[in-house]
Amino acid sequence: MEINTVQKKRRDKLIFNPLRILRSVSTVHLIMLLLIGGAAVGTSGCKARKEARAAAAAKAERIAEAKADLLAIINDNGNMTLEEKESTLSRIKAMNIEDAEIQDLIARAEAIVSREREAADRVRGNTGAKDESKSMDANTQLKTVFDQISSARSTSDANSSIRQALSMFASPETPVLIIISQSGNNVDYDEPTTIKKYLEYLKDTNSRPAAIHNLEVDANGKIKEVELIKNY
Repeated sequence: MEINTVQKKRRDKLIFNPLRILRSVSTVHLIMLLLIGGAAVGTSGCKARKEARAAAAAKAERIAEAKADLLAIINDNGNMTLEEKESTLSRIKAMNIEDAEIQDLIARAEAIVSREREAADRVRGNTGAKDESKSMDANTQLKTVFDQISSARSTSDANSSIRQALSMFASPETPVLIIISQSGNNVDYDEPTTIKKYLEYLKDTNSRPAAIHNLEVDANGKIKEVELIKNY
């Protein structure tokens, strides 16, 4: 009886058992899936950490560069032009860096650039007013000298007035442009001449001087170009 029981157990082991095989295969697959999934999660997590570190490094680099540029504006001793400072400041502000120190430096740089821009505008305005004043004074003086030369009673008087006139110009070769006709923006000029030749012409012909249309004055207050309107 016992022998039959043992033989039966052996026979049962040899008989094909699908359920047992399925359980065995499922367990193996489950283990493999867990291993693969763990590897995937590990790879994904590693990649995310690398990307985070790269982003942090890039941000730190941007902050460092912005800080250096802002300090260059704040501590500048004449190496940067105002336009360069304005351009650098605009570029950094456009980066929208969320950093308390950078925002503080931006505010300081803005204050400096604003003061320098106001000063530059005042200087330009004053220079423009001075140039206009010089031009008006020269206009009046030149008109007087023109009249003196054209109505001089003697050659010596005319030559004296010419010498006086030439002292107002940057050079005896200062160009003189004489407008002979004008229609809207279209302007026709007579043959170009120089101030010395024009003054000699007034002396020799006693002609009525052409009206002064415009004078260009250099930084030294000398006339560097004359534009006249011809009389008819």
